Amino acid sequence: MQGALLTAKGRAVGCEVPRSEWSSPGSRDFAAVRSKSLRMSSNRVGCCGQVVMKTNQQLSRITGASWLGSSLKARSVRVQASGEDLEDVAPLKPQVKSSGTVLPYVGVACLGAILFGYHLGVVNGALEYLAKDLGIADNTVVQGWIVSTLLAGATIGSFTGGSLADQFGRTRTFQLDAIPLTIGAFLCATAQSVQTMLIGRLLSGIGIGISSAIVPLYISEISPTEIRGALGSVNQLFICVGILAALVAGLPLAGNPLWWRTMFGIALVPSVLLALGMGFSPESPRWLYQRGKLSEAEKSVKTLFGKERVAEVMQDLRGAGQSGSAEPEAGWFDLFSGRYSKVVSVGAALFLFQQLAGINAVVYYSTSVFRSAGIASDVAASALVGAANVFGTAVASSLMDKQGRKSLLLISFSGMAAMMLLLSLTFTWSVLTPYAGPLAVAGTVLYVLSFSLGAGPVPGLLLPEIFASRIRAKAVSLSFGMHWISNFVIGLCFLSVVNKFGISSVYLGFSAVCVLAVLYIASNVVETKGRSLEEIELALSTTA
Repeated sequence: MQGALLTAKGRAVGCEVPRSEWSSPGSRDFAAVRSKSLRMSSNRVGCCGQVVMKTNQQLSRITGASWLGSSLKARSVRVQASGEDLEDVAPLKPQVKSSGTVLPYVGVACLGAILFGYHLGVVNGALEYLAKDLGIADNTVVQGWIVSTLLAGATIGSFTGGSLADQFGRTRTFQLDAIPLTIGAFLCATAQSVQTMLIGRLLSGIGIGISSAIVPLYISEISPTEIRGALGSVNQLFICVGILAALVAGLPLAGNPLWWRTMFGIALVPSVLLALGMGFSPESPRWLYQRGKLSEAEKSVKTLFGKERVAEVMQDLRGAGQSGSAEPEAGWFDLFSGRYSKVVSVGAALFLFQQLAGINAVVYYSTSVFRSAGIASDVAASALVGAANVFGTAVASSLMDKQGRKSLLLISFSGMAAMMLLLSLTFTWSVLTPYAGPLAVAGTVLYVLSFSLGAGPVPGLLLPEIFASRIRAKAVSLSFGMHWISNFVIGLCFLSVVNKFGISSVYLGFSAVCVLAVLYIASNVVETKGRSLEEIELALSTTA
């Protein structure tokens, strides 16, 4: 996700560059166009002089503004003459400010992210009290089902979200998603039996599974290129906010054991607001264009980016359509075809590494770790971990469009590997025993901070960027399905593995996974910073 300008790949009028001259779809650093692509044969000399000007004009469609002409043209000519990669040209800021606005609609979509985090966290504080109220205080198996039913529902929801988004559009899918979210919250809040609670948790899980897939999808498709990284990472930030909100909502439990019902009922408010807000939010112009609804797509672009950008953005969509993105939506089996299999496998692998890196284990053991350091309050321990997560995600949001997605992933997993190694050594090396408490707390907090810088927010942002438009919704759903499945399996097996091998060995294994993630990302993940979705799709498309 780092970036430099992608050139227009020889799309100057009357000057078409063969696709074989493009950078390889699988190139590791997403090199845009090599200088050899601009060395035309002698019969094309007449059009080569137009390449720089046309390239700059097409690049202006990314931001809807004019680029600083003379300096960029001169730089481009120098690059062309010297054989230097055009991706090394630094992107310039647009001169014209867009009259459109995207922030309110991103905010509405992020209600789904808040619900995602809230439903994940709300049961932690409420479980003890609802178990007493429902008569299952001594039945840990049923309590486990109340917790894990949400994950099972989320797996179902994540796989259905993509098909719904393709069929009904992004905004209508949000409104449909509000149905299980609302009913699930109501059933949990009013449950008088375990069966009702389980149904409520299952419906809530289906709801957050759908929202986990379509929130990043919608945000990526409506966001301007120059701030898409920052807005995309806001999704993860609001998930953290939702978890913290669940923690705060549980504070009155000690004085009011029935407060757990109110905690579940609170989720009704953002669920209803999500449905209402999406009624006023513009549909994704990319989905509308793909459906042939050109006038509606233009109206959506005008709302999001301003009337001065309509022509440029629509031309960008037409350019992508000519390269194949206007094909009908792909079926599920198309995701595993040779054309898309590599990029889809990258999406699944990122979420698999995210879960196997040990974030849930660290959070689970954070209370014990902090108690060993003299922090006896569970709330204080959870608040410290949550604060580190929110802070790191906020920092990642500010760096996403500057540092780039890929570099943040590498920094994140490297930091996580180091902290997991520290935690493992803390529990085994006798020389560290006198400092075990402070080191364990520092390792835990820094691990969570490292996670929130890249491994947490980047996958959900990166995947909608690298998937072609015809597979985007389903491929994002498949990747998030991998997230929920691995989350469920790890939660099911974690304690058994710890009991058999010990927490130190498990932490060492997590460190090894993080190292493998660094190697995989360095070799397979592309950088998308500063590039429009259409540019990314063109560069990753195959010659097939």
